[in-house]
Amino acid sequence: MVTPHYDNLEADRSWMNEYGCIQIIEESEENEKTRPLWKKLMLSLERGDEVVITKFSNALRGSRELAIFLEFCRVKVIRVISIRDRIDSGDILFPDTKASAILEMFGSLPDEALALRKAAAHETKLKQKMILSADDMSKFKESKKEKEATIINMYMAGYPIDEIWRACGYKSRSSIFRVLNENNIKLNRGKHSGPIKKWSERKNPIINRDKQESSE
Repeated sequence: MVTPHYDNLEADRSWMNEYGCIQIIEESEENEKTRPLWKKLMLSLERGDEVVITKFSNALRGSRELAIFLEFCRVKVIRVISIRDRIDSGDILFPDTKASAILEMFGSLPDEALALRKAAAHETKLKQKMILSADDMSKFKESKKEKEATIINMYMAGYPIDEIWRACGYKSRSSIFRVLNENNIKLNRGKHSGPIKKWSERKNPIINRDKQESSE
């Protein structure tokens, strides 16, 4: 049994393969709360089976769950091996593990389990925000295209600029002309005719003409 959000995940998976585990299950991030694979594993265990976990704090959520799990394994005579805690209920592996280390595991399990759950929840929220941001950007692009299409259609239909401006919700009328210019729409009403020139080309034409004459 391995779980996500764990630094030694690959190493522990390799350890389990080398040990000869028949089935290695890994709960997905989406199922972190319900843990269907863990429940399925518990239901499939039979008398005399072995369970290998990466760490007690990864597989269990607190002292109460730990107590229930250990009692379950005791009744069914199931051997429990925890790789990172270096605990083997069969007293075969990790012979150098002392009682003090086991007691330390019991004491630190609630805090470690809580920290792992918070990390998983935080990562899930970040992913959800990223997905939502991508959806919002897609909607924004679609909305922009629709707004530009409305401007073009209303202009071609002869609607006044002020009416187009109010319908599209832009802050300034210049945005209307910018959209028309970007879409190569010929301006054909009032003082606006033909493509919009750059500001440097249409600002202070007398001064620009004087500069050209003086340069000559």
